[in-house]
Amino acid sequence: MSSVDPARPSTPDISDTSGTVAQTSAISRRAFGGLAGGVGAAAVGGLATVASAPSAAAAEAARPDERAFRAAPGRRSRRPNILFILGDDLGWADLSSYGSPDIRTPHLDRLARQGVRFTQSYAGSATCSPTRFSLYTGRYPGRTEGGLAEPIADRSAGLAPDHPTLASLLRAAGYATALIGKWHCGYLPDHSPTKSGWDTFFGNFGGALEYYSKLGPAGEYDLYEGDAEYKDLRYYTRIITERAVDHIAGRATEAAGHRTDRPWLLNLNFTTPHWPWIADGDTEESAEIVRRIKAGEDRALFHDDGGSLTKYREMVEDLDRSVGEVLAALRRSGQEEDTLVFFASDNGGERWSYNWPLSGNKSSLQEGGIRVPTIVRWPARLDGGQVSHEPVFTPDWTATLLEIAGARPDRAYPLDGTSLAGYLLRGQRLAERDLFWRVRGERALRRGDWKYYRGKDGRDRLFDVANDPREQADRAADHKQLLGRLRAAWETVDGTLLAYPEE
Repeated sequence: MSSVDPARPSTPDISDTSGTVAQTSAISRRAFGGLAGGVGAAAVGGLATVASAPSAAAAEAARPDERAFRAAPGRRSRRPNILFILGDDLGWADLSSYGSPDIRTPHLDRLARQGVRFTQSYAGSATCSPTRFSLYTGRYPGRTEGGLAEPIADRSAGLAPDHPTLASLLRAAGYATALIGKWHCGYLPDHSPTKSGWDTFFGNFGGALEYYSKLGPAGEYDLYEGDAEYKDLRYYTRIITERAVDHIAGRATEAAGHRTDRPWLLNLNFTTPHWPWIADGDTEESAEIVRRIKAGEDRALFHDDGGSLTKYREMVEDLDRSVGEVLAALRRSGQEEDTLVFFASDNGGERWSYNWPLSGNKSSLQEGGIRVPTIVRWPARLDGGQVSHEPVFTPDWTATLLEIAGARPDRAYPLDGTSLAGYLLRGQRLAERDLFWRVRGERALRRGDWKYYRGKDGRDRLFDVANDPREQADRAADHKQLLGRLRAAWETVDGTLLAYPEE
């Protein structure tokens, strides 16, 4: 695996046009420069207030080698391939480029230097499967029955196969689609990536598995190719990394052999660094957890009595090496220039994560439960070495990728995200809009620098998260009218969502 990045090829400075996205049949496969405002405008929902400039506190989050984000609107490109990588339960500051003092992540740090690092990027929810629902549908998890499970823990819930997804909409627009790794949006026989728009699937259906045996919480085997079990007892992160490398090489070979430039989507969903806390080579610890699972211990896979800061560091650094292998394969394939690479965590970190200065962890709507490291690189259209302080969240990326790919959302399933294509590619200012979250017992809404939050104690709080990301100074008493407006806005959205089933 090479750690050297060749100089990025220059991109012609050809003015691109804005306007309505053409119908899929009319989109040029090689000159997709005119990206539309149509999808984004629909997603914005008519909000026209201009977002405020980043606060001084937000600006201080930039590294010395970064500059504030500016689009390069004069460029043209073909429709990009999309490599969408998710870590699992990776904390806000678990990457060295986000402030970790102990964990070293050179490959992801290099990706950030080559692209745009986001400092105020959020997951669509505080746990695994609801965030995946928000990514795959572009909608709040509470709009679907499967999204009400936080997270899915049995076979009674899942993503309905007839619901449009990022994959199905991109496939209709001419993309080849694949998902490698963790699905966590339902189980066979009713739910599967191949039933929801992905051409191929290799990975696990559940929320967690033991890394060697592939056993899930109830002792079920959980590694599949398509809908059939696939036996491989090596360390799981190695397996899906190899699969991703082979898949990228295969896409390049197919394109060359058939002389086609058909773009592709690859969702690469690692389980690292989700529990159990087993690094590559920890076969004795693996065997002990397997013994306990087979003995019927309900929480054996949760590894409540295991892990350490050292072990967690090993897992995150292994994730970084694995991403590096995949990016090296992309570079070797000759597709790097025209591939949009996205990296983020599915939610905030767990008990071994480094979340400073945020409060809260996974499962909470405090910043530490939903703010996640996020990096985007697209050499053909985005300059590197940049940082963005705009508040964005998972459904925004669905809307963005659909617009960039020339795919139209299904009108019967309107998106809840705002396309960022105008901001990223055309230099448009991102309109201020509300970011909404709901989990059982908690609520949150962010508007500009302000965040309305109600925890399980039922108390309404108001935080200036741009200047107080740790959420320590409750400003509710000082800004009662603002609190009331944000609470009313949250309740308006909540009224359009499905109610939670009674427990």
